[in-house]
Amino acid sequence: MNKPLALLLAPTSLKDVIGQTHLIGKDKILTNLVKNKKLCSMILYGKPGIGKTSIAQALVNDLGVKYRFLNATINNKKDFDIVIEEAKMYGELVLIMDEIHRLHKDKQDLLLPQIESGLITLIGMTTSNPYHSINPAIRSRCQLFELHDLDEKDIIKALTLAIKHPTLEGIKIDNKAIKRIAKLSGNDLRYAYNLLEIAYYSTNDGVIDEEVITNINSRPVFFSDKNGDGHYDVLSAFQKSIRGSDVDAALHYLARLIVEGDLESIYRRMSVIAYEDIGLANPAIGPRVDAAINAAERVGLPEARIPLGTIVTEMALSPKSNTAHVALDNAIKDIEEGSVSSIPKHIKTDSPEYKYPHDYKGSYVVQQYLPDKLKDKKYYHPKDIGYEKQIKEIYERLEKIKEQQ
Repeated sequence: MNKPLALLLAPTSLKDVIGQTHLIGKDKILTNLVKNKKLCSMILYGKPGIGKTSIAQALVNDLGVKYRFLNATINNKKDFDIVIEEAKMYGELVLIMDEIHRLHKDKQDLLLPQIESGLITLIGMTTSNPYHSINPAIRSRCQLFELHDLDEKDIIKALTLAIKHPTLEGIKIDNKAIKRIAKLSGNDLRYAYNLLEIAYYSTNDGVIDEEVITNINSRPVFFSDKNGDGHYDVLSAFQKSIRGSDVDAALHYLARLIVEGDLESIYRRMSVIAYEDIGLANPAIGPRVDAAINAAERVGLPEARIPLGTIVTEMALSPKSNTAHVALDNAIKDIEEGSVSSIPKHIKTDSPEYKYPHDYKGSYVVQQYLPDKLKDKKYYHPKDIGYEKQIKEIYERLEKIKEQQ
């Protein structure tokens, strides 16, 4: 009676799972595993509310195998011992484990030999990227399956089926309200079910319209993986959008970071972009980014979005050049690979052979600065764009003078 609607609607078979057709569609891998009555250890990963637990439960139901459910964080070592003893008693057991990325070493040491022997088949679930967060010993014994985000059509389809459940007797909901729930859910089906349920019980007559939904929640769910891989994916997308001069995408990812409230990450990433991606094409951008960061720090949120939005727009539409840091990286690579020789004698400290450039016309005189081994090396290759076009002209003029000596 007190079970949440999301639990009551949990699929009992793969054919009832919403979405994830790349895994459970006709002749797809999980469908064929069931068809062939074979199950392997696996890790299901993806955002909350998109079907990890549903798929795990449906697999064991369809195959009719014995299983136990544990949480890597909540359940202790004794719970794991009991599961292993049960597996020995039955001959084999499927262990469904949530939050597998938090599995401590002592529990891993217990499970690894049992997974290796086939006594336990593991179905792990996590919102984190297993390539980064799962212990390699566990990961190497499992197949990794990424679950895709559900789209609005998936959520609408699920809600349309949900309103027929007997616990929602007498419910009356129009298409606009269903679409509103789907929009607010942030592609999290569990949240959509919960919102539908609370909307139903918040009325006297079971009639749900957009106003009822908005009164309960007017803001969409936003999955913020602030300390995990998802957060760094957003930062990566933010930088790549600016680098790619897509101002709309840059502002979108900036908005996501602002909603997370992580101004520090925004500041650090913008400072990097200013020099890594814009560089000499617009060298004034570095100080301008610093000024925008100072302004944002001074006013705080929500006003901080104003200087940040302004500078990110300018960064995205600025000419781009990475020549300076690429040149330095190549110089560092040479040094790390041993391409180092003595500094030319005439530019060593207090050398009488040194030619002081300011004593010559145009404050320039040709002399060797690189070590002999690298004297003809060219690290810097200027681009013909923005302010760097002027630098290129100077660089080429000096190179021509060298050639004439």
